[in-house]
Amino acid sequence: MQTLSLDYPAGAPAARRALAGVVGSGDLEVLLEPGADGRSTVEINTSVDGVNEIWTAVVDRIFADAAQPAVALEINDFGATPAVVRLRIAQAMEQAAGADTGAH
Repeated sequence: MQTLSLDYPAGAPAARRALAGVVGSGDLEVLLEPGADGRSTVEINTSVDGVNEIWTAVVDRIFADAAQPAVALEINDFGATPAVVRLRIAQAMEQAAGADTGAH
């Protein structure tokens, strides 16, 4: 199991907590909590060795816009593809903003 921690500038804290995905299905889960004002943190726990560069590139793209709400994300991965990572983070961000996508 590898752990990767990332930190990004952000706006005001997200409105609420959110959960997207499930790790038990060979997918991943994203647990989101409102972050500290002006900062977003991402902690990734993955069962796949040697993917830190890929994870960093995918998450850097998502958090490139510093106007995004401040969040604390915990991502538990079981070999998800970058497309699924982006989808699950987007679902959690929508739920935290008050729009429930219905996907869990």
